Amino acid sequence: MFKKSLAILSLLIVFSSCWKDKSPEDLIRLKDKFKSQVSDFESKKEVANKKVSQGLESLGELKLALEDAKNEDKEFAKVYGDWEKVDKRVNNLNKEYEDLKTKASNLFTAMETQTNSLSDEKSRNTLLKAINKAKTKYNVTLSNTSEAIGKLRLLHKDAVEVVKALEVAAALNSFDSINGQMKSIEDRVDGIMQELNVAVVESKKLYEKKITELGDD
Repeated sequence: MFKKSLAILSLLIVFSSCWKDKSPEDLIRLKDKFKSQVSDFESKKEVANKKVSQGLESLGELKLALEDAKNEDKEFAKVYGDWEKVDKRVNNLNKEYEDLKTKASNLFTAMETQTNSLSDEKSRNTLLKAINKAKTKYNVTLSNTSEAIGKLRLLHKDAVEVVKALEVAAALNSFDSINGQMKSIEDRVDGIMQELNVAVVESKKLYEKKITELGDD
């Protein structure tokens, strides 16, 4: 009786192992990981946006404080500190982006693996074509996201340059030349954040769609 039970248990283990290779388990798991990563990226994007907005506000306050010749050292320390936080948040956002890119790649690979296991050639080819189309489109989104993060880094660098210029302007008591640079920084923020938001929107579309709908875009 024991030997018979052991034999049945062994067959169940072998059957389970074979089924696992053909089941959608990995695809579901990787889809959930991708979905979670999209949420993490969106959260970090919002934090970065908040920190940039705070940095811009403190930059404007610094200029006004300098023009009134009030608490120069304290104001400079505060603004440098605010833009250091921006740099940290941009680095965090970039890390989430790299994780998003990796998890997206894993998801597409799982889609392709599961599709290639289908016995029906017509269905297999149709789905592979849909997957490839979705992957190509999403890779463009990822590339644009990377460029947007690069613009955010450049904006941070330019803002710190303005603060340095303000330090010199404070000594000379001449601030008019800084106005154009400050406006340029302010004008770029909304566009960059909109570009980053596209990544969130396209990512949500990717995990919300059924695989059979991917080829309809």
